[in-house]
Amino acid sequence: MIAGLILAAGAGTRFGQESKLLAELDGRPLLEHAIRAQCAVGALEQVVVVLGAGADEVLRTVDLNRAQAVVCDDWSAGQAASLRRGVAALDQADKIVVTLGDAPRIIPEVIELFVAQPGGARATYDGRPGHPVVLGREQIEGVRQLTGDRGARGLLGGGPLIECAQLCSGADVDTPEDLETLRAAGAPPPSSG
Repeated sequence: MIAGLILAAGAGTRFGQESKLLAELDGRPLLEHAIRAQCAVGALEQVVVVLGAGADEVLRTVDLNRAQAVVCDDWSAGQAASLRRGVAALDQADKIVVTLGDAPRIIPEVIELFVAQPGGARATYDGRPGHPVVLGREQIEGVRQLTGDRGARGLLGGGPLIECAQLCSGADVDTPEDLETLRAAGAPPPSSG
């Protein structure tokens, strides 16, 4: 089974008092963009979004489409806890395509590119590592052992790097200024999928 995983558990403290996941972009909450992109990829048999800080408000506000929300109770322990929670919810998956809830401009076509990639594959944007990343069986087992505020970067060594800057922006939103930059750039063209 090939699955999708969206990490959206952190508090986003650099954004300020408002939840960045609920901040409006193009008429909908930021997180909803990431969810819609993954849910639009038919090859992803299951899509899970990992929530943590402010999960109740997110669940009341965001349209999850066909995604299943799971809550990471120990989200404050760092990204490893969120990854472990997501992998646990996708225990039947042979491959997991991972994106971030605060990266709203990653389009379904880019996610589709990663469905066919082996474990360890990751996107780059003008040479900088980003998402999506692909977890194969080896990386999924490695995630189960992760601790602290580390993601899967150390598990991806040697996997293919796929340049995606010509297709979309992989920028994530950490601050209100980041969000304004995305707003100023405008919405991407409509998806063909």
